Amino acid sequence: MKKLVVFLTALFFVFTAFAHGPTPQKVQKSVKIAASPATVWSVVKDFDNANKWLPFVSDIKIETKGEEKFRTLTLKKGGKVLEKLKGIDDDLMKIKFEIVEGDVPVADCNMYITVTKGANDNESEVQWTARFYRVYKLNPPIPEGQDDESALNAMNSVVDAALPELKKLIESQK
Repeated sequence: MKKLVVFLTALFFVFTAFAHGPTPQKVQKSVKIAASPATVWSVVKDFDNANKWLPFVSDIKIETKGEEKFRTLTLKKGGKVLEKLKGIDDDLMKIKFEIVEGDVPVADCNMYITVTKGANDNESEVQWTARFYRVYKLNPPIPEGQDDESALNAMNSVVDAALPELKKLIESQK
């Protein structure tokens, strides 16, 4: 009887280990920019014109629904992404937004970008943080392109392309 109880308990833990669904993913990267935090923040918080430094975006369309603001990003490689502005905090120099839907292999993607003072008054650090899940929320087998690796690769490529362009844009305005 003891062996049966141990076996059933072990079996229960095996099944619950596979029943948790996808694991939350996170990408967090930063860049130093040779400009004051106020200068950098004025560009970062401009939700309507981020296509100036998002190299994969050809156009942005802004919509307001009640109190909520959305932007539709038209991607240069085809497809669209709908994002919702969740907040702009001028005191903390932090903008929060989320992907509502689109042609990206992520789900429940919440992001924020912060600007902080660097080593001196004319240096800033911009940090982009994204938390998300893969598209396929059920357990294996996971369809190709909807796995954790695809989600991480996509988000890393977005941030890796955007931060250097932001730096280049701001530093070229001097």
